[in-house]
Order: sequence, then structure tokens, then C-alpha cells
Amino acid sequence: MFLRPLLILLFAGASAFTVPSTSRFRLALKAGEGEGKTLVVAGASGYIGKSTVKEAVRQGYKTISLVRSKSSALSNPAVEPYLSGSEIIETDVTNLSSLKSTLSTLGPIDTAISCLASRSGVKKDAYLIDYQATSNFLKASTSAGARHFTLLSAFCCKNPWLQFQQAKLKFESELQDQDDLTYSIVRPTAFFKSVSGQLEVVQMGAPFVMFGDGEVTRCNPIAEKDLAQYLIDCGRDTKRQGKILNLGGPDEPLTMKKQGEMLYKAVGKDPNFFYAPLWLFDFIIDNIQKLADLTGLEALEDAAETGRIGKYYAVEDMLTTEPEEKFGSITLQQHYDKIAVDGQEYDPYTTMFAAPKKN
Repeated sequence: MFLRPLLILLFAGASAFTVPSTSRFRLALKAGEGEGKTLVVAGASGYIGKSTVKEAVRQGYKTISLVRSKSSALSNPAVEPYLSGSEIIETDVTNLSSLKSTLSTLGPIDTAISCLASRSGVKKDAYLIDYQATSNFLKASTSAGARHFTLLSAFCCKNPWLQFQQAKLKFESELQDQDDLTYSIVRPTAFFKSVSGQLEVVQMGAPFVMFGDGEVTRCNPIAEKDLAQYLIDCGRDTKRQGKILNLGGPDEPLTMKKQGEMLYKAVGKDPNFFYAPLWLFDFIIDNIQKLADLTGLEALEDAAETGRIGKYYAVEDMLTTEPEEKFGSITLQQHYDKIAVDGQEYDPYTTMFAAPKKN
């Protein structure tokens, strides 16, 4: 029970923004720029995947949404509107032959974008999705004659000590070693939803939880809409190709305490903070790992890894500082102001006490 709040706070050492310069939008595509081109998104029903589909459709691409379950995607009110205008295809990304067969029927593919990511981040899930499924998508895209491949990776891979980071790095290396198509590796700092998990508890009157003194980490997360545009632009901008691209939003560095202050401002309440000691992570992780070593239970090993994920984001900066590593126009305060009124999409991995929206 205690591990869930830790996982919810895993990205909470991030955020902040400032208004971007117009030069960052020189490559912003107008509606219709993708006309006559096919763009395929793997992981199309995910948080970033669905926003990428929506943006690709807006830009005029013939957009293909690859999903695990077409019926689930169409019946999910948090997904279906984003996929409108795209061709939704059900396929198993863990099955290479099936994926190759699917892509072979699409005709010439201009750009393939992988938004695949494991949900839990534990070893088995990470190597199945972050490595193997993504590798399958690359192979199938290559076989289908795709021109460019854009990978949604993660900023945290620059300092890896977690299983999912190792899985992502294994695929990054595979992508860099091939020469069949051009590529871009985009490593965003964090997503807005990753630093919004305490909205509901704050609205209910509970304190905003932070680690240490609340000044341990800094971050500038990026809005899904802005990230989607950047991912698609990579297929057109040769300066973004053949590179690893660290990417954050337009804000200046935000500490976790600052994020809390912004969230309280959005909900119209006075700040109320609870400071959790960082040693709590080590105590929990060490004891679970001892039990895992003693019993050999995979579930306990996964629980220990979940704790390590939580600790990572409590002590590591997710921050870009160079102008070329910042992109977008949506600030975290704008996002908080919006979800304080409209609510936010339920996600069992990031929202602490929210329930799925009922329509």
C-alpha cells in the first residue's frame, strides 16, 4: 500500500516554465504539411502516443494508429477522440511477424514514431516493451521501407541505474547502429501528468508531500501537445536527425516545493507541506529487497524496483537548461490551472486518489 504513493511521486522532483522565444517555433508545421505522407505511431493509445496521433492528423498526414486493442481504444473516452481521423489498426507489437505483416500493407511510410513504453518499469515489462517491442517496430518499419524513425525515450537514461533505463538504452544503441533509415532519439525530461499526481489530495485538504526540504531536485516538464509536435517535426528537420535530443518545456527550473506552491495557487488554497525524509526510500527498498532475495519471489523484486524508481525521481534533476533543449508554449501553471477546474485523466501510476472520470 505504501509503495503506490512512492511511485506516484516518482516524477515529482520536476517542473517549471517560461514563455519560449519565437525561434523555437520556426519548425512548427502548419495544417496540411503532412499531406500525401504516411505517419505510423506505435503506442498510439498511450499518453504521448494519442497526442502525437492528434497532431499528425491536424498536420494532414495519413496517420496510422497502432494499438493493442481497437475495441478498447474506441470505447475509451480518454483515448478515442485523440485517434479521430486516423486509421486505427490492432496489432501485437511483441510479435515481429505480425507487426511486419501489418506495416507491409500500408504503402510507403514517411515516418514511424515509437511512443511505446512499459507501464510499470520493472525488469520483465521493461525488456518486453522498452526494448523488444520497440525493436520489433524498428525492424517492421525498416522492412516496410520507412524513411525516418523517431524514438520517444527518456531524459533519465543519461544517468541510468534502473531496469527500464537499461532496456531503453539497449534499443537506443540498436537504433544508432543501423543505417537503413534516419532517426531521432527524443529524451523528454518529464510529462505534465507525472508532476500532477497530488492534485486530488491537495483539493481534499491533505498536505502536498515532498522529499527532503523540497529543494532537492529541479525539473522542466513538457506538455504532451508540445512534445507531440516536436516528435513529428523530427521527421522533417535534418538538424534533429542522427542525434539524441534532450528536451524539456519552456519553464525555468522548478523545485518540488515550487510545484506545490503552484498547485495550491491553482486550487485556491494556502500551501500545506509535508516533508518526507529521503532515508525512507532506502529503508523500504532494502527491506523489500532482502525479502526478495530470501524468497526469490518476482513480485517482491518488482516491488523493490518500484521503490528504486521512486527514489530516482526524488533525488535526480530532470532539467534541461540550453535554449535548444527547451520547447513549447504551455506552462506548468497553465496546466495546473486547467486541471484544477476540469480534473485530470485517471492514471493508476501517477494520480494518487483520483478515480476514472465518469461520463
